[in-house]
Amino acid sequence: MVGAPRQKPRWLIAGHTVEESEYGRRGVKTKILGFILMVLGVLDSLLTLRGGIPAYEYLLLILLGACVFAIGAVRGGRQPSAGVAEK
Repeated sequence: MVGAPRQKPRWLIAGHTVEESEYGRRGVKTKILGFILMVLGVLDSLLTLRGGIPAYEYLLLILLGACVFAIGAVRGGRQPSAGVAEK
């Protein structure tokens, strides 16, 4: 149907119907990016240690990835301001 409004998905949890809000997936891309940065930093540091060279710059990549992941987690945990006003 052209022009029909799109319905939000609903789930039945413990006898209550729960609708997914628009903000249910906030911060997911940021968390994935942070995780990838952390994994790359760990892999690079392990490869340089295997070669016998201590590389401390990869620790910065791990810390940067952890910070980006934390930012995504904070964004994902926030409630929309309209939802806070309704409660």
